[in-house]
Amino acid sequence: MSTPTPATQATPSSAQTTGTPKPPSASLYVGDLAPEVSEGLLFETFNTVGPVSSIRVCRDTLTRRSLGYAYVNFHSVVDAERALDSLNNNPIAGRPCRIMWSQRDPSIRKTGVGNIFIKNLDNTIGHKELYDTFSAFGNILSCKVAMNDKGESKGYGFVHFENQQCADNAVQMVNDNLMLDKKVYVGPFIPRKVRAQQLEQSWTNVFIKDIDPSIDDAALRQAFSEFGTVTSAVIMRKEDGTSLGFGFVNFEGHESADKAVAAMHGAKLGNKTLYCCRAQKKAEREAKLKKEWEQLKISKYQGINLYIKNIEDEIDEERLKTEFAPWGTIKSCKIMTDEKGTSKGFGFVCYSAPEESQRAINEMNNRTLTGCQKPLYVALHEPKELRRQKLTLNALKGMRNVPQGAGAPLYNAGQPVFYQGANMQQGFVYPQQMMSSMPRGWQPQYPMQPQYPANVVPRGGANSAARGRGGARGAAGNNNGRQGGNRRQSAQVAATEVAPPIDGLTLAQVKAFPADQQKILIGERLYGLIAAQQPLLAGKITGMFLESGWTVEELFALLTDEASLNQKIEDAISVLERANQSEAGETVEAEASA
Repeated sequence: MSTPTPATQATPSSAQTTGTPKPPSASLYVGDLAPEVSEGLLFETFNTVGPVSSIRVCRDTLTRRSLGYAYVNFHSVVDAERALDSLNNNPIAGRPCRIMWSQRDPSIRKTGVGNIFIKNLDNTIGHKELYDTFSAFGNILSCKVAMNDKGESKGYGFVHFENQQCADNAVQMVNDNLMLDKKVYVGPFIPRKVRAQQLEQSWTNVFIKDIDPSIDDAALRQAFSEFGTVTSAVIMRKEDGTSLGFGFVNFEGHESADKAVAAMHGAKLGNKTLYCCRAQKKAEREAKLKKEWEQLKISKYQGINLYIKNIEDEIDEERLKTEFAPWGTIKSCKIMTDEKGTSKGFGFVCYSAPEESQRAINEMNNRTLTGCQKPLYVALHEPKELRRQKLTLNALKGMRNVPQGAGAPLYNAGQPVFYQGANMQQGFVYPQQMMSSMPRGWQPQYPMQPQYPANVVPRGGANSAARGRGGARGAAGNNNGRQGGNRRQSAQVAATEVAPPIDGLTLAQVKAFPADQQKILIGERLYGLIAAQQPLLAGKITGMFLESGWTVEELFALLTDEASLNQKIEDAISVLERANQSEAGETVEAEASA
């Protein structure tokens, strides 16, 4: 890759080369991940560098699909730094990953300080080449080249420097210089909302359609020149010179263009009435049309379009229309099918009036059609975004005071976080995602069994090590006996070396285990106690307790002090609810300010 070719190469100042202060935690952001990348694959990749503390792939709250980025936490900042240097831009599942320090403070990204925008990049320039070029000007917090769905460059990218001075130097030295024989533009990054506001106050190009074929470029220029100085006027034509019926007029100033649109839109030129508006890029125009179409659909079908599911295979559209016909005039009836023509089990019936659709809901919801086994589900159709918001709110409401034994809603699936011990010989999986509840039947999992000291017998006898997840379920199933005896012990006694045994295991025996296994043993027992009160959140709360920084003595005390455990559970639920409320209204943003 060729480097920028200014007359004099910039020499970074000593302030720029002193290095970015190390973050307080050894946490890395890993972006541009393929949808199939999981915590296990990331562990295999990053564990080669150093001991990994935990890994979380961020997923959609409802669909559980990967959002394309993850967080990897190391025990040591040195290991995290080594991973950043050696694994950045390495392929994971066939796609180069983008690694940078995790920036928990969103203001660093949102202020735009030190962030620059580069466009007109050659298609062969990727994250690594862009990073190598701009790292000469200072420490880089993040660097990315925008890619399409096929992994091809869109020709522009972003570089976020540690401070504004580095960004200014990069703009000054690289702007209008060559990178791989292409002159690039480098300038300060401007957020999309600010760009839109600036564009509304600065545009000069006017789009005109429905132009009479007899009008030529000169006539078009003359018609619009009364509003201000016209720099160009052109009518788009075919190869044979035939007018396509639309064109563009560009003015010298924004005020002239604004006056022209106001005066000429709907005016007659030749034998046709003109349509005039601000010239828009294709993507902007498509987004606007899509938004208008969505609003039109909502207003047009509000209260009259029904969603029906549990439609069995033998029911066709004609039969469905016949069943719903008694309740009103049906405008359309559709059963959704796959590419083979097989019914997907749901469809839509649109009536002519809201009263008819409401009558159909009252009569047909939960009705089993003749020859069928499943009752129909009938409700008003809701737009996708509205339905998504309702599902999210329902998930949040169901997080607290869930009756024991109640299953989780089918649309909520837990998000696992992989926690790895310091000796990298055994793991402990606890879900930690704040925005989801636990899936049905989830229990702690042990990828490998803990190594018990010679003087300690595993809980439940010698066979408990072979039970795996079954052992954890047994713990949840035996809550009655455990709560009747163990919880009544005092926290003060439990915190001493002569603490009473918990399922045959004392605090002294716990401390006989390696340090990385002590919390795992306590966590297994805590999970059973917490699951008795909060079965859907037991995994999350247990993970929060183990990661809270409490000592082994403090955690062990919770096993015997019911009041203290209940208070800690209430505190954890409050933290989860606050996190859910703060995240529910926000869109997930990439670490780079794109």
